[in-house]
Amino acid sequence: MTDAAAAAAVTRRTVDSLDAKGRTVFVRADFNVPTDDAGAITDDRRIRGALPTIESLLARGAAVVVASHFGRPAGTGFEAGESLRPVYLRLKELLAGKAEVLFAGQVPTDAESAAAVAALKPGQVLLLENLRFEKGEKKGDAAFAGKLATYAQAYVNDAFGASHRADASMVALPRTMRAEGKPAVAGRLLEKELRFLGAALERPQRPFVAIVGGAKVSDKLAALSNLLDKVDVIVVGGAMAYTFLRAQGVTTGSSLVEPEMVEKARGILHDAQAKGRTILLPVDHVCGRKLEAGTETTVVVGGIPDGWMGLDIGPRSQQAFAEACRSARQVVWNGPMGAFETKPFDAGTMAVARAVAEATRSGAVTIAGGGDTAASLDAAGLADALSHVSTGGGASLEMLEGKRFESVDALDPA
Repeated sequence: MTDAAAAAAVTRRTVDSLDAKGRTVFVRADFNVPTDDAGAITDDRRIRGALPTIESLLARGAAVVVASHFGRPAGTGFEAGESLRPVYLRLKELLAGKAEVLFAGQVPTDAESAAAVAALKPGQVLLLENLRFEKGEKKGDAAFAGKLATYAQAYVNDAFGASHRADASMVALPRTMRAEGKPAVAGRLLEKELRFLGAALERPQRPFVAIVGGAKVSDKLAALSNLLDKVDVIVVGGAMAYTFLRAQGVTTGSSLVEPEMVEKARGILHDAQAKGRTILLPVDHVCGRKLEAGTETTVVVGGIPDGWMGLDIGPRSQQAFAEACRSARQVVWNGPMGAFETKPFDAGTMAVARAVAEATRSGAVTIAGGGDTAASLDAAGLADALSHVSTGGGASLEMLEGKRFESVDALDPA
């Protein structure tokens, strides 16, 4: 999404402009939520994020059909382990006293699902079964989209987390409905996500600090390259920092390094210097013998010796990264600073989380994206302390990369 595209994205027609009374409205949500081994939902942020759109439509007299993908089914029919039933039960709890929530069918377009849609009344919500139980969803199939289009008189995209996908329900469906003269609009969650991220990239407040972490430079290379033209400072943490340090000639011991990306990292460092941008890398490290709880640990300043792997930023780096965050007027954060799931390697990520929250309290616009980043904020008890925590990991990263979303372009212009 270029700067111009980011601006265009937030000028899509929104659900609040929709005449919903007496209509059946198809809401494409992103309910691809994490679950534990027993199938219980461990984070319902994406479900809660769709509620403002669903409740708004209900309040205005609509019948609401909600659809989502979940997991990675084969696309050959119903799979019990990939069913949206746990999502249905949670959605039913969240809408208790506000709407009757129904669930029917084994695939979205079977006879039972179609009958349930036909019988749906204003004030009711019907959750369809996993869209990816039918192979047409992942293929972007127009025929599958055409079947879904018969279910409703209007379409709402509220699935930011899937907005970078070209699945049938994301692109072919709104195109089909618009061709049939039916509205296709952005939901409240999608609009909020695009507004925050689009404005951050198009009209940044300065100093603008980007915090980029995670395991691999290869996963974040495009984002780093795009951000160099927009930010004042890039803070690099996580295992990906060791590829950058290797590019500077720093010894990295047993730390995770992508040898094939060393030259690319060197190029990023060169470009940053040429453009007058600052890249902050760790100067000290919390190291362990292995990535496991209870492993022997030590703090290393500078190069990491053989037999040790960097698993978190050290105290000096924590302080430097936190100072950069606290001085910012805008912060975008994607990726943890270390192996935060395993103590004691969570300290660096927690320190950065506290600094970003402090920046927010001081008036900075702060945005976090990515599942691990959101999970770390939850662990720190600071998810509500930032301006915005995105529900889309891959989608938010692709916005940082400057990519365009077909699913957004498929909606009605404002």
